[in-house]
Amino acid sequence: MKGDNKRGIIVGIFVALGLLILVAGILILGGQQKRFTSSIRVNAIFDDVGGLKAGNNVWFSGVKIGTVRRVFFYGTSQVEVEMNIEEKSQQYIRKDAKATISSDGLIGNKIVLIIGGTPKVEPVEDGDILKTQAALSSDQIMETLQENNQNLLQVTKDFKEMVGKIKRGKGTVGAVLTDTMLAENFRNTIKNMEAASKSAARVSGSLSQFAAKMNTKGALANELVTDTTVFRSLRASAQKLRQASDNAVGVTNQAAVITRNLEQTTNKLNSPNSPLGVLMQDEETAKNLKNTLQNLNRGSVLLNEDLEAAQHNFLLKGYFKKKEKEKQKEVEKQ
Repeated sequence: MKGDNKRGIIVGIFVALGLLILVAGILILGGQQKRFTSSIRVNAIFDDVGGLKAGNNVWFSGVKIGTVRRVFFYGTSQVEVEMNIEEKSQQYIRKDAKATISSDGLIGNKIVLIIGGTPKVEPVEDGDILKTQAALSSDQIMETLQENNQNLLQVTKDFKEMVGKIKRGKGTVGAVLTDTMLAENFRNTIKNMEAASKSAARVSGSLSQFAAKMNTKGALANELVTDTTVFRSLRASAQKLRQASDNAVGVTNQAAVITRNLEQTTNKLNSPNSPLGVLMQDEETAKNLKNTLQNLNRGSVLLNEDLEAAQHNFLLKGYFKKKEKEKQKEVEKQ
């Protein structure tokens, strides 16, 4: 009896451990499949799901937010995917988000990846259908890699041929690398460039010294460049020189006008058609003018004598006395 009881206790312990392991496994698997969390149902319709099946994960921004509930055909050739999304993640997924098929790693299981969405749009609700975005399949990726490999092979082949031509001395680069004369010329060119660089450095040093001298305070160049008073004085002097030059031009023009007038006057005086020209050049006219003046002088003397005689005449004596009295009265009034 004791042996049977001991055996029953051992069997009971093992059965209890098995039940505990079974419950733990169920809880773990249920937690991974989000079986015991509140969720909403969201669908998406794809042209090709690439092997996606129920139980695969749904990701958003790198975080697992649900699982694929079932996959079934829609219409004639499309596939509808029904997903369970956690309610606590519902607020982050917007109605304008898109669903695409991706993979967990390079060769991992297929997953549904939710991307995009703007904050201004309302969150998804139970039963919403998301828009989809086509993704590159593994076959397309392999085709792209194969094409890239062929291009890389062609580039490698061309590079190999180019290096072979250079080694054989073909082309400019090959000639430079194999021809000693060209190499010597190239070295001479480098030497000349170094000499030119040194000359340029010396010129630059000279320019720096010259600039330093110009920047020395008190020097004429520095005063001309920096002192506004000197600059204004020079500008005023230039303006005065310009005015003096303009005045000199005006005086020269006036002198030319006066000279031209004197020349015209001289020409008129020398002209036999003018009165002064006749008086200055015609001797006979000059003699007649002289005789006329002499006659006028003599006539003036005789006229004075006649007037003196008239004053002593008893007929005009009263008239002249009357004139003298009037002159005296005017003098007294003054």
